[in-house]
Amino acid sequence: MSEVKTSQNAADESIRPWGRYDVLLDADDHKVKEITVLPGKRLSLQRHRRRSEHWHVVSGTAVVTRGDEELTLSAGESVDIPKQALHRIMNPGEDPLVFIEVQHGDYFGEDDIERFEDDYGRS
Repeated sequence: MSEVKTSQNAADESIRPWGRYDVLLDADDHKVKEITVLPGKRLSLQRHRRRSEHWHVVSGTAVVTRGDEELTLSAGESVDIPKQALHRIMNPGEDPLVFIEVQHGDYFGEDDIERFEDDYGRS
């Protein structure tokens, strides 16, 4: 049985220039985050070598780049991001974008992010 840690405290919250994320669950083979993207902000264009992701929009509107595709998602819609796929999410709206990210793989560290473009000087 894999070890599962659930989060209920502010120590599991991470503030970023584009918004924040909260780790809801951290297990050996998956991790779940609630991510909030502020209006007009976007995450870096990135890829992961060791994990895939599933994004489910809870509220707001998302513009998702996945490889050569650009998808617009609303509340209740989802997208899968395979390992190695270039991807990004942005909030084109006037309200916060909230989505749930489920990561699957064998490693979930933030150092598995390879950035190609970044609005905040991290690439």
